[in-house]
Amino acid sequence: MSTWLHRLNPSIKMLVTFVFIFALAFYFDPWTPLLMFGAVLVVQVLFSRIDWKRWLMLMLPFALGAVGYFWTTYVFGTAEDRLDTALSLSFRVFAFSSLSLLFVLTTSPMTFIMSLMQQLKLSPKLAYSLLVGYQFLPVLKEEFIQIRQVQQLRRPQHNQTTWSRLRSLPTVAIPLLAGAVRKAEKTAFAMEARGFTGSRERTYFHEVTWHRFDFYFAALLTLIFSLCLVVGAFL
Repeated sequence: MSTWLHRLNPSIKMLVTFVFIFALAFYFDPWTPLLMFGAVLVVQVLFSRIDWKRWLMLMLPFALGAVGYFWTTYVFGTAEDRLDTALSLSFRVFAFSSLSLLFVLTTSPMTFIMSLMQQLKLSPKLAYSLLVGYQFLPVLKEEFIQIRQVQQLRRPQHNQTTWSRLRSLPTVAIPLLAGAVRKAEKTAFAMEARGFTGSRERTYFHEVTWHRFDFYFAALLTLIFSLCLVVGAFL
């Protein structure tokens, strides 16, 4: 479901998120990243309306990394304050990942690329290449399933081992890549036939602009970060 977080300018949202991730890296106490993680989580709960099952699945690798940081720093560390250092590193992973997921889960890839091209002056050739590649992903997935089904009909095999599946991957990958190359070539010819030159001086059917909510988002994260610093200093 679309919320005001989804409607923010992706370039501004990315820059604001990156600034606070970069700023958070300079604080080494365990409380500031923990408070930042909790505050960003509250913002996501109140405003994002994201799929929390997907959020948990994406957060799982970061959680394992945080546990690994804590374990290696605490068990193999020699400093007296290794517990605080271990907690700081692990909480920092959670804070970084929550900010990253706040951006990723509330941003449309198509709008993000268009914003990069319009606001940050990304090369149109590169931008449209990314857009075409993104559009190809579901097509490649369907073709992969079709090729596997056709091969299973031709050579039905029961109780396949993991090694036999790995050995059969080239028979799937080669026709899949060949089809992708043909589609990319046809798309390139079609874009040139319709007058696409890659020039930066061009008009856009879908314009991505910024509005006051982008500045509200920056102000909100600034307030949250400032409060986390103040509270963390007293803990």
